[in-house]
Amino acid sequence: MARIAESTVRRLSHYYRVLEEVAAEGKRMISSRRLAEREGITSAQVRKDLSYFGSFGRRGLGYNVAHLSAEIRAILGLDHRWRVAVVGAGNIGTALLAYRGFEKQGFDIVAVFDQDRARAGQRIGGVEVREVSSLAAVAARAGVDIGVIATPPEAAQQVVDTLVGAGVRGILNFAPRKLFVPPEVTLRTVDMAMELESLSFALAQARGVRRRTPA
Repeated sequence: MARIAESTVRRLSHYYRVLEEVAAEGKRMISSRRLAEREGITSAQVRKDLSYFGSFGRRGLGYNVAHLSAEIRAILGLDHRWRVAVVGAGNIGTALLAYRGFEKQGFDIVAVFDQDRARAGQRIGGVEVREVSSLAAVAARAGVDIGVIATPPEAAQQVVDTLVGAGVRGILNFAPRKLFVPPEVTLRTVDMAMELESLSFALAQARGVRRRTPA
């Protein structure tokens, strides 16, 4: 299969959520037009995205909601249970641990670590906090697939190196710094500041704010 653009994968996630909503409404079929309208794109884009993975709909009838939902779930790897470790039990880490939706989507948080020894032994979201010094051993023993970095930026790269050394092949980074991983590891960074800057740009453009020119 050809390399799939990240933007396509993100749209698949959106389609999956729409299909879940439509299924909850009791609908059995959905058109590419309705999927497109919910995402603010064209129906041609929906069909193109899905065509990378096979043929799922019938002309004039649309897509069977249950079938397409199951297919996209498998494409996204959500038919597999993923073992997740969170490193950093501060505000972001605690918020992630408190969210119960991850388990429904196939992500099991099996361990949480923090550099503050005073937090060791506490339970957050039903998971015991461990000292970060035990990260390598616990991650390897628990078969962690995905590591979530919610540490201060200065600690993030060392944590990543430890996770990679323990066999972790997926990293989700919330620390505001660039991290480096080997080719066999997939890294995704959530940069809140960049997202806010993107929103700021969009709002400024909508208000007609012009770029200042040198005097």
